[in-house]
Amino acid sequence: MEIEKISDNIYEVPIGYRPGMRVAGRIFVSSSLLEMVEPGTIEQVANVATLPGIVGHSMAMPDAHLGYGFPIGGVAAFREQGGIISPGGVGFDINCGVRLLRSDLRADAVQPLINTLVDALFQAVPSGLGSTGRLHITDQQLTETFLRGAEWALEEGYGVEADLVHCEESGCMSGADPSQVGVKARKRGRPQLGTLGSGNHFLEIQRVDEIYDQEAAKRFGLFEGQITVMIHTGSRGAGHQICTDHLNVLSKAVRRYGIDIPDRQLACAPLGSPEAESYFGAMVCAANYAWTNRHIIAHWTREVFDRYFPGSQLPLLYDVAHNVAKIEEHQVEGKKERLYVHRKGATRAFGPSREEVPAAYAGIGQPVLIPGSMATSSYVLCGQDKSLELTFGSACHGAGRVMSRSQALKQFTGKEVKAALDREGIAVRATSSGMLAEEAPQVYKPSSEVVDVVHDLGIAIKVARLSPLGVCKG
Repeated sequence: MEIEKISDNIYEVPIGYRPGMRVAGRIFVSSSLLEMVEPGTIEQVANVATLPGIVGHSMAMPDAHLGYGFPIGGVAAFREQGGIISPGGVGFDINCGVRLLRSDLRADAVQPLINTLVDALFQAVPSGLGSTGRLHITDQQLTETFLRGAEWALEEGYGVEADLVHCEESGCMSGADPSQVGVKARKRGRPQLGTLGSGNHFLEIQRVDEIYDQEAAKRFGLFEGQITVMIHTGSRGAGHQICTDHLNVLSKAVRRYGIDIPDRQLACAPLGSPEAESYFGAMVCAANYAWTNRHIIAHWTREVFDRYFPGSQLPLLYDVAHNVAKIEEHQVEGKKERLYVHRKGATRAFGPSREEVPAAYAGIGQPVLIPGSMATSSYVLCGQDKSLELTFGSACHGAGRVMSRSQALKQFTGKEVKAALDREGIAVRATSSGMLAEEAPQVYKPSSEVVDVVHDLGIAIKVARLSPLGVCKG
């Protein structure tokens, strides 16, 4: 069977595309971006549609590409009664997310010092594969990060109270169960708190170079020519190990509970089962660790800016999660229902009607942060109530890869990528030349086209475009 165009930017994977589908699939994508979606990604959308208790549609955002079990850019919601939870719907980097600091500085004042700033940030925030941090926390302190998230870091002297207010879940989800985090995950997590990591993670100094919505920009504290700083990282080795450990358990649970899955990467367990409760409790620990991690990195970023621009203010605009499963209330067939919403490479995009939107943004909607790819623009959007109708309150999370890391290494060299960035006036620091090649801007979809899809659908509207001036990569 072929996928069907429902309307501009909406394509349906019909029931029957593969046997066992309980709902249809929906891919929110433009016709040009659809050409970049691998057949395997569409297969994964169909596969997720076979899982017990799925509600509405199995969905893929415009940045969707092939992932583990679920597509990256995948969204699926499951009923509490009869539904499941699946690590494949969250991902290995649990609560990989984005934090955006706005400043009172203008680009023309910062540009002359951009190389110095990037060097200082690269020194202040450890990065790279397996990097260890400046912190030396005890096992008990690690448990505190699992239970209390960014609030623990605040009490330890990092950040300010307003950071918690302007953070999804106030920087801490409830339901954490540290007893479900294994020794190996703890061992990996302790030395990595306060580190950027590798892959597509970055710390970026940006300039606001276009405002699309003046009212929303004013509420978000954004103006043209302004300096912002974006932090993109997650739960590091702790989250990866938690996912790995629980996948092993849930692979056996599938057989124990007689769940028929078309792909072993969709390992899952019925909601309410001991295996599901164990995974959820451990996943929340990783999510809280990730919020703590970004909170600490933001604190060190402020220290660097204060060194060169004394008295400068870098308040938190917002912090969003990209890889998480959350219990939320949504309208299903005219009734409110508690659902486990899996967002894997997708951003919550709640509109003004939701009480979860911070008071500072009440009546307008939550900020939605969409990072670019080193040489391309990032975007700030504002969540809309239309997202609740279409996507369980979800939007895209980035540009989305169109080329694997191994393919990128064959086509590009780090030297070439750095030279290209230098020509565009973008200062870059990375732990290895290979990392720059793997993350070359050409390996991603155009972020502007991805953002236009969710804007045109009314899921989240464009507020501002941010262009990179300096980038620290792992």
